Amino acid sequence: MLSQVDLQQVLVLDVETAPQYASADEVPAAIMDLWAQKTQYQRREGESPEEYYHRAGIWAEFGKIVCISFGGFIRKQGEYGFRIKSIASDDEVEVLQGFIDILNKQPKELVLCAHNGKEFDFPYLCRRMLINGLSIPKQLQIAGKKPWEINHLDTMELWKFGDFKNYTSLNLLATVLGIPNPKDDIQGSDVHWVYWQEKDLKRIQTYCQKDVLTTAQILMKFKGMPSLSEELISYV
Repeated sequence: MLSQVDLQQVLVLDVETAPQYASADEVPAAIMDLWAQKTQYQRREGESPEEYYHRAGIWAEFGKIVCISFGGFIRKQGEYGFRIKSIASDDEVEVLQGFIDILNKQPKELVLCAHNGKEFDFPYLCRRMLINGLSIPKQLQIAGKKPWEINHLDTMELWKFGDFKNYTSLNLLATVLGIPNPKDDIQGSDVHWVYWQEKDLKRIQTYCQKDVLTTAQILMKFKGMPSLSEELISYV
């Protein structure tokens, strides 16, 4: 499977997001009205928009990117290694521009890979770049392209095998494939708290890097390759 994919041409990534404001009390009234409209069908019966605001990071219109982690495969003496880098900051423009600068140095044919990337990471990145007035790199531009011209891999989509209704979390897929659970500290739903209350970007970055490494290990499973050993993983 995926015999046509050259791992050295793949960049595996993950983004972590948080609400734009620390609490619902800080949200401008006009934005809160729009939040209420956007989430009217997601909120539980009796749950107010203010009570639901901790989920705002999920939507690019109400959230922001606080960390992008990404990794690339390297091959030495016939073995694949994996190198991971992160950009994390309270300044979203700094995070996005740093990632844009890296992508602009890569070939436009670079393959981007993420778990649920087509539904979340890739469009979220593009939306936040556009909102912040930044140029979207060629690797993320899909308008006018045919499906087979888009160099995006999604490990969740690969696991579907054509089943449109199937959602599988990174944690579940890793577990059934015998890969260590990346959610051994926090989960995605905890990021808003860790970011705004604990103000611990380093912890979020570590969590994000674990997701990148897990996605890379899953991709290797799809290719029928052995998992990366710890000594072949590096952080820069």
